[in-house]
Amino acid sequence: MTKTKAPLKLVAFDAARYLDDDEAIAEYMTAVLETNDSDLLLLALSDVARAKGMAQVAKDAGLGRESLYKALSPGAKPRFETVMKVARALGVKFTVQPV
Repeated sequence: MTKTKAPLKLVAFDAARYLDDDEAIAEYMTAVLETNDSDLLLLALSDVARAKGMAQVAKDAGLGRESLYKALSPGAKPRFETVMKVARALGVKFTVQPV
C-alpha cells in the first residue's frame, strides 16, 4: 500500500517581499528601467511602494492611497509628475547615461 503525497501549495511570487533594503530596490528598479516597458515600471513602483508601506508612500507623495493604487495599476497612464512624486517618496531617482 502506497501513500499519496498531498499536493504542494505554491505561493505566488511577490517581489515586495524581497525589497527590504535600498540596494535591492535600486537593483530592481534599474533592471526594470532597462526593459523600456512602462507597464512593468508601474508594477515595479507598486512593488516598492507595497514593500515600504503604501499608505506612507501615498502620504509622502502627496496622494491619496486609492489614487496611488490607481496610478500604479496595470494599463494606467499616470502623469510624469505623479511618477516623479512617487519615485521621490520611495527614495529613488531616475538617472540618465549615454547608451
